[in-house]
Amino acid sequence: MSATATVIASKIPATIVTGFLGAGKTTLLRHVLENARGRRIAVIVNEFGAVGIDGALLQSCGIEGCDEGSIIELANGCICCTVADDFLPTMEALLRRPQPPEHILIETSGLALPKPLIKAFDWPAVRSRVTVDGVIAVVDSAAVAEGRFADDPEAVARQRAADPSLDHDNPLSEVYEDQLMAADLVVLNKLDLVDDETAAGLADTIGGLVPRPVKVLRAREGRVDPAVLLGLSAAAEDDLAARPSHHDAEGGEHEHDDFESFAVVLGEVTSPEALVKRLRDVAEAHAILRIKGFVAVADKPMRLVLQGVGARFRHHFDRPWETGEPRVSTLVVIGQTGLDRARIENALRG
Repeated sequence: MSATATVIASKIPATIVTGFLGAGKTTLLRHVLENARGRRIAVIVNEFGAVGIDGALLQSCGIEGCDEGSIIELANGCICCTVADDFLPTMEALLRRPQPPEHILIETSGLALPKPLIKAFDWPAVRSRVTVDGVIAVVDSAAVAEGRFADDPEAVARQRAADPSLDHDNPLSEVYEDQLMAADLVVLNKLDLVDDETAAGLADTIGGLVPRPVKVLRAREGRVDPAVLLGLSAAAEDDLAARPSHHDAEGGEHEHDDFESFAVVLGEVTSPEALVKRLRDVAEAHAILRIKGFVAVADKPMRLVLQGVGARFRHHFDRPWETGEPRVSTLVVIGQTGLDRARIENALRG
């Protein structure tokens, strides 16, 4: 073994799981935890909104070792912009534990750029003990196939004709492409929503976008063998030049003024189906990117988990409401800046 390989092998591996809103990052993490086979894994979950949903989902998953001690939630801001304030202190606290984790999984916000996070592993207290084993980008096949991250050429042409000085950058496309260009492995997820021909075309397009060879795996519900995901030995912190970003010219700085998030608190609902219909209508009317949360259903002892990407929704019961836990419905709404919050809240409350 070379000296470099020996140094890497002595460090704790960390895997960064990135991907746009609703791609299936948390589902993939849960699959990894379910198949950890006793391996001591710590998970850092980052959310764009002030209300944490993904961390709560993992903490309540019922998997052995998947508890408050191993799941750390960083809410209210993208991790790529809060590295010094949130991420580095969290990493240092993990490394100070009497039994540090054997592997660290980091789920970024769906709006985060991976590159600033990779750069954070150069922090001396972290670099000496942790290496970025790999960056995994999870892709919502259906969302990409629907053109969610692509410009409408005719609309852009009309905007340019009306005002050539307008900034025509597509913030959705930039975030999506930055996540792919930082990846060591791409998981083309939700293949049950597209046909084989579409999936093949998406894989080819992604392969052409990433500026270096990257393996594209196809998956449903994030089911990928953890042995494939963990152990890439990429040492990504030493390979930044091969991971270009739309924001390199700005020193990697990433403004989130293009996106906003807020939480809507409701009472108990009588019909999940009626709520989903209302949510679908609201999402379409206001071009909402993501709605997710927990719902209290009247006369039901179980908590309902609701997940929406655009106007595509799914829901399931995950666990009983705990004794003393407020039976309220909390939904997080994420979209591009300019959402009409008052109208959205009124519509969701029916």
